[in-house]
Amino acid sequence: MKHLILTVFALFVSMTGIAQTLKTPTLDDLMWGGTNYWNLQPKTPATAWWGDALVHTDVEACTIKFDARPTQPSRNRMATNCLFTLDDVNAVLPEGDKMRTLQNAVFPDGSQTIVRLTSDNSLFLYDWSARSIVWRVDRVRGAQAASFSQSAKATAYVKDDNLFVRNAEGRDAQLSTDGSRQIVYGQSVHRQEFGIEDGLFWSPKGSALAFYRMDQTMVTDFPLVELPLDPGADEPGKVATVAQLAPEAYPMAGMDIHKVTVGVYNMATGKTVYLRTPEVRTEFHEGGEAVYFSNICWSPDEKYIFIQELPRTQDRSDLVVYSAETGERLAVLNTETNARFVEPQHPLTFIPWDPSSFIFQSEKDGFNHYYVGQLAPDARSIKSWRQLTSGEYEDLELLGFNTQTKAIIASTNESGHIRENVYAIDYKTGRRTLLDNGVGVHRCMGLSENGLYYVDRWSKPDLYREVDVMPTSVGKKVQFPVGTAINTLQQNVESPWKDYTMPEVEGGRITAADGVTPLYYRMVLPVGFDPTKKYPTVVYVYGGPHATNVKESWCFQMRNWEAHMANRGYLLFILDNRGSGDRGFDFESCTHRHLGDIEMEDQIKGVEFLKTLPYVDADRMGVHGWSFGGFMTTNLMCSYPDVFKVGVAGGPVIDWRYYEAMYGERYMDAPQDNPEGYKSTSLVGKAKNLKGRLQIIVGYNDPTCVLQHNLAFLRAAEDAGTQPDYFVYPGQGHNMMGKDMVHLHERITRYFDDYLK
Repeated sequence: MKHLILTVFALFVSMTGIAQTLKTPTLDDLMWGGTNYWNLQPKTPATAWWGDALVHTDVEACTIKFDARPTQPSRNRMATNCLFTLDDVNAVLPEGDKMRTLQNAVFPDGSQTIVRLTSDNSLFLYDWSARSIVWRVDRVRGAQAASFSQSAKATAYVKDDNLFVRNAEGRDAQLSTDGSRQIVYGQSVHRQEFGIEDGLFWSPKGSALAFYRMDQTMVTDFPLVELPLDPGADEPGKVATVAQLAPEAYPMAGMDIHKVTVGVYNMATGKTVYLRTPEVRTEFHEGGEAVYFSNICWSPDEKYIFIQELPRTQDRSDLVVYSAETGERLAVLNTETNARFVEPQHPLTFIPWDPSSFIFQSEKDGFNHYYVGQLAPDARSIKSWRQLTSGEYEDLELLGFNTQTKAIIASTNESGHIRENVYAIDYKTGRRTLLDNGVGVHRCMGLSENGLYYVDRWSKPDLYREVDVMPTSVGKKVQFPVGTAINTLQQNVESPWKDYTMPEVEGGRITAADGVTPLYYRMVLPVGFDPTKKYPTVVYVYGGPHATNVKESWCFQMRNWEAHMANRGYLLFILDNRGSGDRGFDFESCTHRHLGDIEMEDQIKGVEFLKTLPYVDADRMGVHGWSFGGFMTTNLMCSYPDVFKVGVAGGPVIDWRYYEAMYGERYMDAPQDNPEGYKSTSLVGKAKNLKGRLQIIVGYNDPTCVLQHNLAFLRAAEDAGTQPDYFVYPGQGHNMMGKDMVHLHERITRYFDDYLK
């Protein structure tokens, strides 16, 4: 990619005379927890596809915005057509039930005038042509997890820790009776690693339900405490006299882990069988038995279930097929190994026009790419494998299929490391065709039923947001040319804060500490920037796996707090170091067994670049980050105490021994296998090096990075005589929610104002 270093000048501050009339934004204006934030946001239309017709699902009405159905004359494709209104629906609901909005409408079948809606009391199907309800069932209340099967019109849900299925007639079947905090049904397992987000998996036709069961009885609890509000208190926010224990089963690196099994419930028989997965040894050992079960997937004919299984070492992944009827483990279809780690993130995706074939995603050639496998008739082996995509770029997301042209629709960063664009990939040849304009960051907000069209929400450094309807078909005879918007639903060239003073933002790149690898940054300049002055500078950092901070989106992905700091006279610098995401396996995994070392080397290269700029005050340099970024912040403050004067570390990892086994052992191996790596990366021993002002901020009820981390650091600092500061948010978890977001960023800002400015 020929990379351009761009400078984004906010149009609304380019003229001094205009700037004098603009308002200074507050955190209430800039942060999503603020009282004015949502008033400033452009209202992006909610949409849903009904076949090849795009419907605007507004609060009051569902209206067609673009219509490419075969029965629709081409001259009318942009014409609006109201399908039904909120009043139409409420007119046929039973007394006591009411719809509040149509924004979450779902159109399950493009050939029928049917919409799925959720009211106060029910889930139902409404036929707008007949103006009648054709199916209705009571809503599930108080569910911890839920999944709906359109085919079966059934809902699987977890309530009071047990698993239930509510069928189309509204009758409930209870699948478990022993559910508890420690026996977990139907929810995500393995601490949501390996791409796991759900615990309920309906078969394609809704005939059966696969679900996770996780036994945590052998896992050590971390003793979290809740401080419930006193309902009888005469002061708002006053906590009750007696605190409540809220222990979190937390499998730390090298310690006992949980045991996961997979059940399959048959809707017709009402029976449950469990897949005969390998017996899990929950204590740490050096064997290669599978202990992690991820990426559950059904075959289109509902006969088989596919799982990717990993040993605790995570250096191998087996693709395994099971009988959904008997639970028998039929065969290992594919095995991948890597001396560092193998991290499957995606289940198989079966091909709509060839149900014996599937897309398999793998990093085995160094980048995440697509492979096509074809199953043997008995599903016990793979007849053929072929690599569909290749190159030094990442296939980021498989979005769906164009079933007419037999193409895969996917997002990639083939056009540039910090770009995301949508491509059509020919299923036979692997030839890729760019579907958008090739710049910026594009997000597909939904494909039409046959994949002929998609909604493209995108931005670039000088364009806040645009939402277009785009075609996916490639060829000489297609109606709409590729790369050209058929219809623009929304265009916001200006920022929502056009009436406020906002900073200039520069994007560019430097070379990593290895002397070869390009790294991308953004630099947010102080409002009213004067290159003859020197400014206090804050490095914002994350730096960990899977994440990136710099993209070619609006203002290079600037966070709103950075705009707030720029208004207070700070320069902000953000760099994606090696170890972060979307740049291939070697780029991300080079930090294996010694997290923090290479990442800091690259961040210091960023500091060296900053010191070449005459307007950066090298004597007033701060650093801030959260989670992995909190680890990096604390590490940088203690490892380079003469570089950074002030730091604010949010929810930091302090010692990887205290972090959960699934994540920690992937990137560090187990403490038993890498004692020196754990020792050298622990920040407990570095607390004695602290010179500057460091504030650690945590959520008191953090179940992700538990309090043991920061308490261990505080104890070490006390023993060494160093003086970090500490602030806690009672009732909050790993990330602050609601109005505490504003309070948090005011806290961070004040700390830099007090000690860096």
